[in-house]
Amino acid sequence: MTIIINLMTSFIAAAAFGVIFNAPKKSLLQCGFVGMFGWLIYISLVNHNHDAVLASLIAAIFISAISQVFAKIYRTPIIIFSVAGIIPLVPGGIAYDAMRNFVENDYNMAIQLAARAFMISGAIAVGLVISEVIYQLIMKARLKLKKA
Repeated sequence: MTIIINLMTSFIAAAAFGVIFNAPKKSLLQCGFVGMFGWLIYISLVNHNHDAVLASLIAAIFISAISQVFAKIYRTPIIIFSVAGIIPLVPGGIAYDAMRNFVENDYNMAIQLAARAFMISGAIAVGLVISEVIYQLIMKARLKLKKA
């Protein structure tokens, strides 16, 4: 039951951020699905005892790949889907806890949490880049095959 609630809330969060970022109304449903699918991958990996950083990296790669497919199908810029889809992965709770620990003078825990939030954020960014590089390599290979 919790997985269904997780999927529903991640769908709503991604679609709501699509609204905040002024995504076209016709693409809000797809934005929600991208976020929901990314969160499903992330939560599945975390539930199977994988590190959150690795899970974020893999989920970001898939979010970017799905965003590229949706951008081609719906003739919309990729950024609309990828930004809205990444939102459920953002480590806002961890960053909040890090700042709370700084305020409470628990510096050891604060630094640990801040480093974790930083690593997860970096994994998300690297995942987006990896997917884009792979996509560009595939497109160049396709172009070479068409010319030959």
